[in-house]
Amino acid sequence: MRVVSLVPSLTEAVAVSVPGALVGATDWCTRPADLDVIRVGGTKNPKAERILALAPDLVIANEEENRAPDLDALRAVGVEVLVTEVRDVPQAFRELARVLDACGAGSRPRWLDEAEAAWSRPPVLDPRTTAVVPIWRRPWMVLGRDTFAGDVLARLGVDHLYAGHADRYPRIPLEDLRAAAPDVVVLPDEPYRFTADDGPEAFAGLPCALVSGRHLTWYGPSLVEAPRVLGEALRAALR
Repeated sequence: MRVVSLVPSLTEAVAVSVPGALVGATDWCTRPADLDVIRVGGTKNPKAERILALAPDLVIANEEENRAPDLDALRAVGVEVLVTEVRDVPQAFRELARVLDACGAGSRPRWLDEAEAAWSRPPVLDPRTTAVVPIWRRPWMVLGRDTFAGDVLARLGVDHLYAGHADRYPRIPLEDLRAAAPDVVVLPDEPYRFTADDGPEAFAGLPCALVSGRHLTWYGPSLVEAPRVLGEALRAALR
């Protein structure tokens, strides 16, 4: 198989599970650290000519991370495109198994079993905690309804306050986020790179948990350690 991945988390999953299958990936595909493949542009603006030059048997994509017109353009010239949809943790496991099978994995990788085991008994905050989860600033955007990251947090005992919003990633004025008075503000380092010096200062007086975006939003090998890593960050912020 010759596979091009347009999704960073799927790139990592395929690279560690089907060595040699990947021939191309996006500029944002940073894992594994030693990944040596042709870069085909960004997730939102892949270079079709680079993809076609690689003569892939399969392009793997995601309905949220990649744009439909880009995927339709590849299909129009005969490229097979597999599009994943991931809105919760169980769906992530099903889609990962589907992707790896399509990429030629001869057997189910051990890390996938380990990840399912880890999420069958994740550490849950007691009592449950409320949160707002910004993913961008200027303008401020937060997790809304029906998101993978929201489901991850819910399974760890964190109920984010915009889970019932009509939009999946609503724009909410900062003053409204503060007025919501969450128990904790969860600040991931992607897609916006929140840091100790960029983010917490906007929520003075509220506990802030700086968390790994890879563990919060990626579905791949990071799912093995995500319950522990995220749980530790949340508990540290709430002490």
